[in-house]
Amino acid sequence: MANHKGSEGTVKVGSNAIAEIRGWEFTETAELIEDTELGDAAKTFQPGNTGASGSVQCFWDETDSSGQGALTAGASVTLNLYPEGASTGDKYFTCTALVTSIQRSAAINGMVEAVFGWTANGAVSLATA
Repeated sequence: MANHKGSEGTVKVGSNAIAEIRGWEFTETAELIEDTELGDAAKTFQPGNTGASGSVQCFWDETDSSGQGALTAGASVTLNLYPEGASTGDKYFTCTALVTSIQRSAAINGMVEAVFGWTANGAVSLATA
């Protein structure tokens, strides 16, 4: 059984690593289409379209033009999420992603941070580095 520490992961926009990553997450979903008929005792469903969305959390780095700088609101990018690293043979998730939100924050006793929200435009695939 294989498992991995979160610190092994990375995220890339195309082939460009995003700088200062703190974490990432994504959720895959499937719509349900109700097909319950009159007289049925319980609801029944058929699977509908699938989708995915998530976010990448970073310490803000204004010099990262090909990583964080490529994640502008409304941008369409190839997003590659590597849970176990990006060495040859490592698995990763890839999709065309639309950047849906950018949240930046600062606190008196913390770092300036940025959270980039995204939604997949099509399917998420599992690939091998």
